[in-house]
Amino acid sequence: MLDNAPDAGAGVGPEMSPHAGTVAGTEVSPQAGTVVGTEVGPQAGTVAGTVVSGETAPGFEVVREAFAANLASGAEVGAAISVYLRGRKVVDLWGGLADPEPGRPWERDTLQVVYSTTKAVTAACALLLAQRGELDLDAPVARYWPEFAANGKERVPVRWLLTHQAGLPTLDHPVTPAEVIAWDPVVDALAVQRPFWEPGTEHGYHAHTYGWLVGEVVRRVSGRSLGTFLAEEIARPLGLDLWIGLPEQEHHRVSRIVTDPGGFDLSAIDLTTVPEPMRDVMAAYADPASLTVRAMMVVQPLLDHNDPREQAAELPATNGICTARALAAFYAALIGEVNGHRILTPATLAAATAEQVAGLDRILRVPVRIGTGFGLPTPDAYWYSPTAFGFGGLGGSLGFADPSTGLAFGYVMNRIRDGVPDTRAARLFEAVKEAMQAHA
Repeated sequence: MLDNAPDAGAGVGPEMSPHAGTVAGTEVSPQAGTVVGTEVGPQAGTVAGTVVSGETAPGFEVVREAFAANLASGAEVGAAISVYLRGRKVVDLWGGLADPEPGRPWERDTLQVVYSTTKAVTAACALLLAQRGELDLDAPVARYWPEFAANGKERVPVRWLLTHQAGLPTLDHPVTPAEVIAWDPVVDALAVQRPFWEPGTEHGYHAHTYGWLVGEVVRRVSGRSLGTFLAEEIARPLGLDLWIGLPEQEHHRVSRIVTDPGGFDLSAIDLTTVPEPMRDVMAAYADPASLTVRAMMVVQPLLDHNDPREQAAELPATNGICTARALAAFYAALIGEVNGHRILTPATLAAATAEQVAGLDRILRVPVRIGTGFGLPTPDAYWYSPTAFGFGGLGGSLGFADPSTGLAFGYVMNRIRDGVPDTRAARLFEAVKEAMQAHA
C-alpha cells in the first residue's frame, strides 16, 4: 500500500551545461549503463531479472515492467519515477546505480540534478508571489530591480522574463563559474546588458539567464534568495526533497551524472544533405557565433554539476536537485492538494498555463509553446494534452502535470545520452497511460 507522504526530508537551491548534451569533467566508467543485481531497499522486487525497488498501486504494475525494461536494456545507469493521480501516489520506483564507479546503488532517498526541469520550480516561486499580490507580472522589472532599466529595458515587464521574451538569452561577455556561484556579478551584468532583440517581439530560450533574471526579481520582492524562498514556502511545507542550493549535509545523497562520450561532430556534416527543419537547427548549433551557441555557452569554462560547489550554489535555471518523488509531488501540489497543501490556486494556475507565445524559438530553432514560466507540450510531444504543463531537462528528466486527468509525473536519471533518440521517459509515460486507461 502506497503512502501519500511526498518525502521524509525538506529543503531548497545549480545549472545546465553550456554545451548541450555535455557535462564538463564527467567521464563514463566502463560499467556505465549496466545494471547490477544488487537489491536496493527492503521492498526491492525483481522484474525480468532486473532489480527494481519501490511500490506501485494495484493496476500500475505495468509501469514497474516498463521501468525494469529501461534498466535491463542498458539505457539507464540509475533512475527513479514517481506518479501521483488526483493527489494520491500510485507509482514510486527506483533502481540502478547512483554512481557506477564504486557501484553505489540508487536508494530510496537518492537525489538527482535535473537541469532545466528546475525552471518550473523557479517559476512557481514567482507565481506564488504574484498570487499573494506582492509581485505584478505586468509591471516593469525595473519597479522591483531599478538597475535593470539600463539600455532600453525600462519597460520590460516581469512576465517576459518568464516567457523567454526579454531578449537576454546571453551576455556580451561570458561569465565564469565563480561569478555565477557568487550571484551578484551575473545579475549585475544582466542588469546593464542590451537586449539581443526588441523585447516582446520574439521569444528565445533563456537556457541559463532565465534563472538569474527570475531569481533576482524573487530576491528583490521577497528579501530572500530564490533557494531560500523555495525551501521556506514550498519544499518544507510539503515535505519535499527539493532544493536549489543543496545543504552540505545532503551532498552524500546526490547521484553522479554520467555523460555518454562522443556525439555529433556538426562541423563534419554537409548541411545540404540534412532535411528541413533539422538543417536550420544543426546550422545554428554548428556556428560558434550564433545566438544559439552563445546562449548555451554564457558560462565559461563549462559548468560541472557534479561539483559540490555548484550543487551548493543557487543556479535557478538548471541546478535543481530532487528525488522523482519530490518532483511528482511538486506537480501534484500545483494542480491539487497533497497532504492538505496546495501551491497555487486554480485561478493562478489557469493563468500561468495559458499559452503566452508559440512558434519558432529564436534560440532552439524549433516550434515551442510557452505559458507563464511553464512549458506547454506541442501536439507531437509524447506527453501532450491540451491542459498539460511542465518542463524537461538535459538528459531526459521530466516533470509535468495534467489538471484534466489529475496526473502528476516525475522522472529523474543520471545518464545523459548524447546524439541518440531518447525514449526512456516516453516508455514510462506510455505505461502510465495504459494503467490509467485500464482503470478509467
